[in-house]
Amino acid sequence: MKKFFKILLWIVVALIFIATFVYLFNNSKPKKTEFQIIEPTCDATISRTTLLTGAIEPRDEIEIKPQISGIISEILVEAGEHVNHGDIIAKIKVIPEQSQLSSAENRVKVAKTALELQKSKSARTAELYEKKFVSREEYEESQSALRSAEIELASAEDALMIVREGVSANNAQSSNTLVRSTITGLVLDVPVKVGTSVIQSNTFNDGTTIAKVADMTDLIFKGKVDETEVGLLYPGQPMVITIGALQDVSCPASIEYISPKATNENGTNTFEIKAAVNMPDIKNIRAGYSANAAVTLKEVNGIMTVPEAIVEFVGENAFVNVLTDTEKMKFERRAIKTGLSDGINIEVIEGIKPEDKLKGASL
Repeated sequence: MKKFFKILLWIVVALIFIATFVYLFNNSKPKKTEFQIIEPTCDATISRTTLLTGAIEPRDEIEIKPQISGIISEILVEAGEHVNHGDIIAKIKVIPEQSQLSSAENRVKVAKTALELQKSKSARTAELYEKKFVSREEYEESQSALRSAEIELASAEDALMIVREGVSANNAQSSNTLVRSTITGLVLDVPVKVGTSVIQSNTFNDGTTIAKVADMTDLIFKGKVDETEVGLLYPGQPMVITIGALQDVSCPASIEYISPKATNENGTNTFEIKAAVNMPDIKNIRAGYSANAAVTLKEVNGIMTVPEAIVEFVGENAFVNVLTDTEKMKFERRAIKTGLSDGINIEVIEGIKPEDKLKGASL
């Protein structure tokens, strides 16, 4: 019995040894590697595009400023409202300077005194003229002097009213205290409140902005482009704008301006561009919406292409492996001249023929 188990043990060991040998032998045999065979694509089109980020802005954003200093007494518009050219945006209450007020009041007093004196002279001259003691010429001169005195008083009183109220009695509708819109458009912002002190624009100050108004039917795309691609852009070049806040909204645009000077941002030189946007009739377009612009930098048609993944680049040279023996799967390494690439496919200018079979990825 023991002899039987001993023989059985040796048989098991022998079987394990044989199985191990067979496994190692099979693994040591060279495996036949198969590769995907790629054929060049003829009459293809490749375009190189770039995506620019930026924002939609009105072409002209006008800041409405007062023509006189004072305090806001009334605001007639709110942000988001549409205004026409000449519409009143706000009203200003004038706070006169004491020196100007005193001077204007004194002028009125002098004009009144001069008028009373001239009235007395004119009355005496008229009485003497009726009695034929003075000539008609003297009478007419006295009447003319009276009218001049009356005009001077009216002018002095009007000047006093302007100093006090900022309003002329003769032209109240076009008073400087009425701040009017200078364009037709949408009110983007009203940065002041009732009671805010405002000053007019002068040599030393830009003046207080009462409101910002823009024509939202004339929009532009303003964005940045990297220095490696700016040389491929030109005025009039078309692009397609997509707005992130508005789903499924895209519109054509064309480049109008490319900055001649770069700005450095985080160590990268970028150039500002502006493009005129042909915006569809959408009512909820807002200034400052972020947007992307897709620009085709270069495009070639009717060319031969291969997947860029099968091209081997060594320095400035490019190579592909061309199938020479179908049965033994032998390949010849061949230099090619490449052209435009879109990141997936690359143009082959010379080095292979349309009927060549190329080595792809292993299967």
